[in-house]
This record gives sequence, C-alpha cells and structure tokens, in this order.
Amino acid sequence: MPPLLSAPLRSAPRRSAPPAGTTRDRPVEATPLPAAALRRREGAGRSRDRPAGTGLPGGGGGMESAAGGGGGGFRASEHQHCRYNPLRDEWVLVSAHRVKRPWQGQLEKPPPEDVPRWDPKNPLCPGATRASGEVNPHYEGTFVFPNDFPALQPDAPEPDEGDHPLFRAAAARGVCKVMCFHPHSDLTLPLMSLLEIRAVIDAWAELEAELGASYPWVQIFENKGAMMGCSNPHPHCQVWASSFLPNEARLEERTQRQHHSQHGVPMLLEYAEQEAQRKERLVVENEDWLVVVPYWATWPFQTLLLPRRHVLRLRDLCDSERDSLASIMRRLLIKYDNLFQVSFPYSMGWHGAPTGPHLQEDCGHWQLHAHYYPPLLRSATVRKFMVGYEMLAQAQRDLTPEQAAERLRALPEVHYKLKPQ
Repeated sequence: MPPLLSAPLRSAPRRSAPPAGTTRDRPVEATPLPAAALRRREGAGRSRDRPAGTGLPGGGGGMESAAGGGGGGFRASEHQHCRYNPLRDEWVLVSAHRVKRPWQGQLEKPPPEDVPRWDPKNPLCPGATRASGEVNPHYEGTFVFPNDFPALQPDAPEPDEGDHPLFRAAAARGVCKVMCFHPHSDLTLPLMSLLEIRAVIDAWAELEAELGASYPWVQIFENKGAMMGCSNPHPHCQVWASSFLPNEARLEERTQRQHHSQHGVPMLLEYAEQEAQRKERLVVENEDWLVVVPYWATWPFQTLLLPRRHVLRLRDLCDSERDSLASIMRRLLIKYDNLFQVSFPYSMGWHGAPTGPHLQEDCGHWQLHAHYYPPLLRSATVRKFMVGYEMLAQAQRDLTPEQAAERLRALPEVHYKLKPQ
C-alpha cells in the first residue's frame, strides 16, 4: 500500500452544550451571493486541470459564472457547464436543460410501506436466528454483531507478489460488522427519536475508536432501500475496518493534504464557511453542523454533512455536537422522505482522518464529513443511472445543485407519515 500521512496530531477544541432553553437549529434562507464574497485563488488552478474547450478555470474556480449568472446571457439553470470537485480532483458536467426531457425509461418499484414491526424470520430482528446459527439477543437499542458473510477477514493469507508490474496484488485483512439501529423493523432514522438517533451516533463513535485502534480505515456506511442494494428493510448499517486505505480514502487524503499545504486551512472547513455565507446550496443548518447540496454534486439530491469547527473523527465530537448531529440528521432525512413521500433510498457514509498507525500523526488537513448519495431524480419511481457517458467519460447531472437545494430546503420538517390527517 502507498505510504500516507506524517507528523504530530493536533487536537481540536471542545465546546460545551448551550444554555438550557436555547435552540441549536436555525432555519435556512437562500440569499443572493454578494459579488464581494466571490474569491479566486491565485495559482490554485493550472491549465492541465481544465476540461478541454470549456474555458472554465482549473482548481475550483468558475463559481461566479456557474452559479451567479455571469456574462453573455449564461444561466446555470438553463445552460450546460462543468464544475470542479476539489475533493475528488475531477469535473462534473451539469446539463440542467435535460431535466425537461420526457421519461420513457425504467420505473422503479416504490419501497413497501407495510414492513412488519417484528418478524421471527428476519435475521436482524431481536430473538431471530441468523444464517450463522447465532440467535440475536432481545435487544432494545442498538445491536452490533460480526457480519455473517464478511468481505474482509482478519486472518486471510497474503497473495503472491506477482511476476509483472501489470499483475499486482496486495494483502487485504479486516473486520466487518453489522449494526442494527433499532429493534423495530418498521422504523427508519427519520422516524426515530432524537435520543435513539443519538444512541446510533454514540455506537458509531465507539466502533470507530475500537476498530480504529488497530486498523487504518474504518468505513461506516448505510445502504437504505432495495434500490441501493439493501437486502433487508430492518434499519441497520455496516462497519468495515481494513488493513489498507481504500481508494476513496486515499483520494481524499491526497486532495485535502494538497489544499492544506497550498492554502493553510482544511479544505472542507473552508468550504463549510463559504457555503454558510453563500446560502444558495444550504439545506439545513444548526449551531454545529450544516448540510449542503455540494457545488460539485453528481447525484440529483446528493448532500454533504459538515461540522462548523475543525473535527478529525467521530470520536472527537463532544456531547452537544452529538446531540445537534442527531437533530440535523433527522431534519435532513425527514426532508428526503417528504420529497416524494416515500422512504427515501440512499447510500451514506462517514469519512474522517485515518486511524490505526496514523493516530499519532498530523492529520490536520482532514475534516470529518458524511456523504449522502440518493439515486431518485424525478419521482419515487424514476432514478438516476450512472451509465454510458458517466462510466466512459465523466459524471453528469441534470438539475443544478442550487435547484436541488431549493427543493429540499422548501420541504416541511414534519414527516409525511406523522402529519395529522
């Protein structure tokens, strides 16, 4: 595996909870972007970073023309353009005019609304027998157990090195766990209480600390809905710890380190500050967190969950930040469900500074964040497909991130299932 990271770790300051009777949640209002707020970094981009023929600056510029109107009659909501994703060092094609085209393609089957609260045949339910023969305890909160069909095992033998540089292999060891969020199969995170969501966050942080003591990467992720490959409707996530940094982690390590080296500030900390000022892509925010549809979003209603202060890992969150995280997660997920009045499918996951041997190194260029990647585009039955051009050339999206954020922002924060009839 390639060498990573170096130098002593800096701890981030902790904040106490707000005084009793105050609220940590704030409404989001879209406001015009002042011209003075638009900044361009000297030397941040190079011509080699530009997509050929676009005329867009490399290295993250172009916001004024792409999102603010620009000259020559350009409107981001009507005219195609490319946007740069500095976290992945790649471009996305935005073709907002395509959302008007009629759809005659595949229609997805909406998720079932009649999931039983408890099913003795469901291997994730309390008291049920799993494929391994293990019987689940009658748990009442979160429940963590080893994945019965793990993709990574701790004692796998090492492969041969290979006899040619085009045929390389490397060792892959690790641990895979499953975590049930709640004993009831008919409850998802947006329908759970804040205390129940806080228990999930605490369990995430504990697993990150436990597995991260020895493994360099701990990937927490949730696949929600059959559309995202989830085979069981019971609310749960997976946690995979690996002996190597996966591709996405290595990519974000490189881009965040480079940005910090060039500009002296963590990329996503600066990005959160910019989005908090600009407002146009904000979905929800509170004192400690904000959720945006990223400027470079690929999926239609993709969001990025960011802390306002510099935080490296989940374990570094103080009590008040965990409480406010539970609140903003529920607000976001209620809006997701309310968009098409369906249990909204997505894949989500946390990215933070590497662990294991990197715990004593300087990871100050990292910023904790969560990605939400939902596939639905026009309705509960029409999804975005990443095929053709997206697989062979580069990512492409239809509606703009600003349009997606506006739609999410306008949705109520009371779940459609809980509204008075």
